[in-house]
Amino acid sequence: MPGTAVDRTTTVVTASATEASTVEEVLGRLREIGAGLPPADGVAVFNRLYCDVTEAVRDQLDGGCFADPSAMAELDVVFAGRYLRAVAADAAGQEPPACWRPLFALRARPGVHPLQFALAGMNAHIQHDLPLAVVDTCRRRGCEPAGIEEDYHRINGVLAEVETAVRERLMPGPDLLERAEPLTHMLGTWSVGAARETAWSAVRALWELRHLPGAARAFAAALDGSVGLLGRALLIPLGPDDGPGHGRGDRRDDGPGAGPRTAPVGRLPEARNRPTGESAGAGDQAQLECSGLPSA
Repeated sequence: MPGTAVDRTTTVVTASATEASTVEEVLGRLREIGAGLPPADGVAVFNRLYCDVTEAVRDQLDGGCFADPSAMAELDVVFAGRYLRAVAADAAGQEPPACWRPLFALRARPGVHPLQFALAGMNAHIQHDLPLAVVDTCRRRGCEPAGIEEDYHRINGVLAEVETAVRERLMPGPDLLERAEPLTHMLGTWSVGAARETAWSAVRALWELRHLPGAARAFAAALDGSVGLLGRALLIPLGPDDGPGHGRGDRRDDGPGAGPRTAPVGRLPEARNRPTGESAGAGDQAQLECSGLPSA
């Protein structure tokens, strides 16, 4: 249930272990992480989805789906490593990358539907972690991104099937119809296919910047911040507040100048208008810095 305290004992041990080096080891890590979390925990929701996706990709590695299955297996492991490091950072009491902070900080937030947690995790992992993982894999293998692009897009079909099944499983039933409309609207604005296309554009930009380390770091930092802001928007409560949560899993992460923690069912928090001529305050400045955009 929302607000349940999270026992991270198992997670800490697992996340501190040596990173996975094969797809099967990735699955083992994911299953161990899931075993240490309550089922309703937001990270657990995404972790179950990630297990499903990884199993689907694994099943295709020996099925003739990919032109270079070894490259896809390596990408899968490098990609998963970024999530495993985010879990390790959170378990150790450290902040994960900005793209992951909303999910880890708001994992027990009242009024947030499980599907929102799944979307927030996919948002962080695909739109930030994936382009960096592709570039890392290409550097390791000494190949250009174009060499794995065809296989990269082949995975989209596999993921589309998993995404459809997960959405059907997590959508609210007749007893929660008041949440169905805002969730449907949210689903219409975010999809795995569109996110992966955007991620590939980021791959091409990062690859062009590979000989300009400073520019590449700035691009990656801006990407991290902007993906984190979208993740926070995906976790706006769409249902009634069931009361405050308990324990570290319900950390407040609203930031300076943030509005109420919850919104009326199906509505986004109303924007706070600034009087004409009033300059941006500390909260606005902090948001600009978080997004990676230059301040005025």
